[in-house]
Amino acid sequence: MGVSDIENRLAAAERALRTAAPHQLVDTVRRVVCGAYAAKAVDVLMADYGLTALRSVPVTAGPPKSLPMHGSPAGRAFGAQEPFVERHGGGLVRVHLPVTVRGDRLGVLSVTMDSADRAEECRAELAEIAEVLGHEMIVAERDTDVYLQARRTDRLTLAAEMQWQLLPGRSCARPEYALGGQLEPAYAVFGDNFDWSASADRLMLYITNGMGEGIEASLLTTLGINALRNARRAGLSIADQAALADQAVHAHYRGRAHLSVLLLDVDLSTGRLQVVDAGSPRMLRLRERNVTSVDLEAQLPLGMFEETDYVAQEFHVEPGDRLVFVSDGVHGVAAPGGETYGERALARAITSTSLLPAPEVPGAVLRELSGHRGSAVPDDDALVVCLDWFGRT
Repeated sequence: MGVSDIENRLAAAERALRTAAPHQLVDTVRRVVCGAYAAKAVDVLMADYGLTALRSVPVTAGPPKSLPMHGSPAGRAFGAQEPFVERHGGGLVRVHLPVTVRGDRLGVLSVTMDSADRAEECRAELAEIAEVLGHEMIVAERDTDVYLQARRTDRLTLAAEMQWQLLPGRSCARPEYALGGQLEPAYAVFGDNFDWSASADRLMLYITNGMGEGIEASLLTTLGINALRNARRAGLSIADQAALADQAVHAHYRGRAHLSVLLLDVDLSTGRLQVVDAGSPRMLRLRERNVTSVDLEAQLPLGMFEETDYVAQEFHVEPGDRLVFVSDGVHGVAAPGGETYGERALARAITSTSLLPAPEVPGAVLRELSGHRGSAVPDDDALVVCLDWFGRT
């Protein structure tokens, strides 16, 4: 098949997905792939909020199919972010392709074909279709709940619904860095949160450790994050962002509630890192298999007092550095015997996950944490964010 034929086929597939109704993307990609690539079956699987399962997007009545994230062929493609070919009887093969948008891992496109040769021939094209599908899903979520509903293995509390809607995503990647974050308990999280935004030369990152429980915690975090975004979008420095968000929180709560936030501003061209530590989130650095806690000047959480001034500290990150940020629901969690998790155990967990990509690290650390506390369900929010710094060449 000539290059022009491949280009025409891909263009037709992209056009079909872009013009499909938001709720019909799965039907459309199934029709396109079965028609143009002679596929026998096509499934779209979304990663659930807890990153424990891949769930099919329902197209008919009834519960969606669910596959384990760890141990399944589709989960392997999701974790490795590489196509994985699964062989079946009768010569059939199933190709699992990650559905990822700028590093944000959404799920997997699984395509069943009648031969390994045919699957290999079409794999690169199918990977491009999976990428287009991801972009269209992100756009479609403005108009339909189909893809958000498929991500749920359980009902979210209202507080968790509000927190997940605040997030920019769960992972992202650029040549200079890779980012990943995870919240627990995924379906009942209260006030912990993270946010990031990147421009041509800057990455800004917030790690939030919310105060309180339930709706009140979510409302406090929502106010704080949106105040920080408002100041950031006005072009202010992170010290001034913290000051204006502090005023917004204090104006509403008058000191009755406050918000702990760690603010970071990374210069993507030099690796210069400015940090404002306004509360309890911790930052640890993995450099050449050595984990150290980054000592920061503790400043007041947002909203405690009126018109607090904040000062940014300056550090440098080197290519190959990994920064891990945790809330007090991680470093302060207690085991059944009473001992806290602490920085030593956290350092071991970070070292043991050093070969994993950044988006996989938060989940792995949280699984390690659940073994320490002796129960699957935490008593407090737990948040882990991982930033891998590659540098700009």
